[in-house]
Amino acid sequence: MATTGRVLGVDGCRDGWVGVAPDPDGPRAYTAPDLRALVALAEGDGSVGLVGVDIPVGLLDEGWRLADQEAARALGARRASIFRTPVRAALEAPDHASGVRISARASGGGFSVQAWGLRVKVLEVDLLVRGGEDRVREVHPELSFARLAGRPALHPKKTWAGQQERLALLAAAGIDLTRLRGGTGSAAPDDVVDAAAVAWTALRLARGDAVSVPSPPQPAPYGLHAAIWV
Repeated sequence: MATTGRVLGVDGCRDGWVGVAPDPDGPRAYTAPDLRALVALAEGDGSVGLVGVDIPVGLLDEGWRLADQEAARALGARRASIFRTPVRAALEAPDHASGVRISARASGGGFSVQAWGLRVKVLEVDLLVRGGEDRVREVHPELSFARLAGRPALHPKKTWAGQQERLALLAAAGIDLTRLRGGTGSAAPDDVVDAAAVAWTALRLARGDAVSVPSPPQPAPYGLHAAIWV
């Protein structure tokens, strides 16, 4: 998928979302409580043609997403960063226990508390893309870093060594976060680094260079596809 305009890489953070636009004169950060507002804020500095987001896009009605399974296999020691995404009905349940029961009926198994903790953001993005927002693509930062390095990252992202490893990979790819402009609000440092990694893959998408996991993308309801781009 080749496109024009700026790109925005997005990651969830404590108070909503943080985005990084890898502009030619240096990366710029944005924060907002919801994704639609974040994109609108970024568009104040120029048209955004594509949005990469570190959140599942393309929820199934039954079974498990191939994207999560294949990404976990590819990441090796970093596979814990991939959560198995439950079906939409499970995420719409009133509580985790109810969601697990729905998931067991639809997919043959439950899902983690961590995956449940992402449900508000997952459903927010799901509503947005089902409503016709066609600029959004799913990206996982650890897959992006694995592509940059030619192997999965050596260190966990929240460690000092892990942060330095990822910052160096981004800088070598032309996204130097020491030049970051704009505000990062309450976003943790690793959220900002992850958003920048997503932005790198968004650039690849915009040029038509990115590949999907799985390939081809898995069809999903509402005319969507379930795939992580890298």
